[in-house]
Amino acid sequence: MFLPNSRYAKVPTVTARLATGEEVVALKLRTLPPTTGVPKVIASADRLDVMSLQSYGDSTKFWHIADANTALDSRTLVEEPGDTLNVPET
Repeated sequence: MFLPNSRYAKVPTVTARLATGEEVVALKLRTLPPTTGVPKVIASADRLDVMSLQSYGDSTKFWHIADANTALDSRTLVEEPGDTLNVPET
């Protein structure tokens, strides 16, 4: 269902029934471990995939940065220039 390097690859699933009676499969909520990292001040053109490529040599590992900053929507981490986020060392 997910790529092996996805942050969701090993997350267990649950089955839920909607009000319509339809069953859907959803991912269980992941508990994020506390993670520290190197502070990075956001510039107007910053993107997590580019930061990930520069830090880890792999742009698909952007989710490591999102997890370290407890972001459900990683795009919000680079919306405001001047904000600071942590880039974990992996």
